[in-house]
Amino acid sequence: MIRIGYSEDIHPFDESRKLYLGGLYIEGAPGLKGHSDADVVLHSLAEAILGALALGDLGDHFPDTDPRYEGISSVLLLNEVVAIMREHNYHVNNVDIQICAAKPKLAKYKKEIAKNIAVMLDVKDDQVSVKACSYNGLGIIGEGKGIKSVASVLLETNN
Repeated sequence: MIRIGYSEDIHPFDESRKLYLGGLYIEGAPGLKGHSDADVVLHSLAEAILGALALGDLGDHFPDTDPRYEGISSVLLLNEVVAIMREHNYHVNNVDIQICAAKPKLAKYKKEIAKNIAVMLDVKDDQVSVKACSYNGLGIIGEGKGIKSVASVLLETNN
């Protein structure tokens, strides 16, 4: 059986925090506001996996009212979601992610983010696609007020 998941996540900038995208620290860029480390890439991916499994969203599993998750690395959250996926006898076939930001410019980070995600999901590099867009000055993303990530995932049952 196959299952498809999709999710979007968006966070405003917070100058007092560090920026993490796909588990990668982006030096010299403002961070994002959120209860965890606010890694929009890993949030959208984890939620797409949960959605494919019809198991709710990140807030159901890691509520922002729980102090255990305050400032937590989204890598740890994704690891938990991957464990849940495996408990349900699924694995990732492929992932497609688009990161939308006017700043910082993401072209030089896309491959490294994709490799990080491939390692976290235990898949080959060619099973993870990471793209970037800027919104060309339109809306809150284009105006440089935050970052958005969109993720699609195809899951398959283990044989």
